[in-house]
Amino acid sequence: MTASKKIDKYTALVMQPHVTVAEDRNGIAKNLDRALNMIDFGVGYFWELPAKLAVFPEYFMQGVTTPGKGEHGIDSFMKKAITLDGPEMQRLGDKAREYGMYIAGGGVIEQVPEFPDRWFNTAFIIGPSGDVVLKYHKWHIPASIGLGTSPHDIFDEYCDVFGGDIKTLFPVIDTEIGKLGTMTCHDGCTPEVSRALGYNGAEVICHPVALQEVEGVSEPWDFWVFTRRTRAHDNMAYVLGSNWGTVDYDFYPRAFCPGGSFGIDYTGMMMRHAPYPQEQVLGVTIDIEGLREHRSRCNHNTWVDVRTEGFRQIYEKPIYPANQFPSGRPPRTLADKMGPVKEVFRDLYGRGQFTPPAGMTVDDMANQHERRVKAAQAIGTLKRDD
Repeated sequence: MTASKKIDKYTALVMQPHVTVAEDRNGIAKNLDRALNMIDFGVGYFWELPAKLAVFPEYFMQGVTTPGKGEHGIDSFMKKAITLDGPEMQRLGDKAREYGMYIAGGGVIEQVPEFPDRWFNTAFIIGPSGDVVLKYHKWHIPASIGLGTSPHDIFDEYCDVFGGDIKTLFPVIDTEIGKLGTMTCHDGCTPEVSRALGYNGAEVICHPVALQEVEGVSEPWDFWVFTRRTRAHDNMAYVLGSNWGTVDYDFYPRAFCPGGSFGIDYTGMMMRHAPYPQEQVLGVTIDIEGLREHRSRCNHNTWVDVRTEGFRQIYEKPIYPANQFPSGRPPRTLADKMGPVKEVFRDLYGRGQFTPPAGMTVDDMANQHERRVKAAQAIGTLKRDD
């Protein structure tokens, strides 16, 4: 077999931009202008160890809405949906070509020609050629705040069109700066997606997020940090986490997604961190040769000792069921997207994994979720189904 070639150290830029929640192409252009200027700054500032990769957060181009008076339904999202061969991505491609670098980002509200009645939450990597060289559709979209379609929501049809192999669903690309993959926001809350990327060989996981303070960004509940350090450690891979710095939207506080972007190395050690809600560009040194040497050791190797047979029952039966939003039936509101959760609760409590609070039954737990959604709709904090 051919010996691998040496990869020199390089700088990865982790971007923490100000984001405007866009409603049309003008808003997208404003966010893109800022993103491109931040690349110019980062490439210029870190000139001594050249920047070969930049990572932007989830929804950095279009922004996103959540429950409350500012919630958008599917029609509003589709008005600002783009395609990956459109002018917005071409502008990023021109910048990648200018500097001979890779640019990663996520939360692109993408309209996919094969499924035109909905949008996907899409992460991408653009190569030095200016072309999109990797595309990933977010797998773990939280039903309560994510209106985009997961491949799992339309799984059978999705697999017929794009394929259902683990290397297709969770792609990794082998490049001259290492093996790159990406996962988006909620994907990093649980081990499965990062483990799939690790299985596929990822050495650098680009991790765009729009992670809100209510989800645990800052101490004392710095969930964002301790889970992602674990993802890096478990897969012996870099994790480059990019969050918003500040946001402009009438229904959000400025620090809604309060920064906290970071670079974590393949041992789980924090290398760079911006734990504040302001714009920033982090320069993270990536040492692929050091990672590859580390992986060659037997002691504390988190892949060598994996023993899969004992865990198969966890995944034999569905938990959140597939194919809940097939063609012709896209999720239209967050309340609509949360519909299947009632039966998931019934299953979790029904088989004894969860235990109801005192005085409540399995049926109570399933019905409680439905009651909460209807109560929120009654006062306007969740949109009613269109």
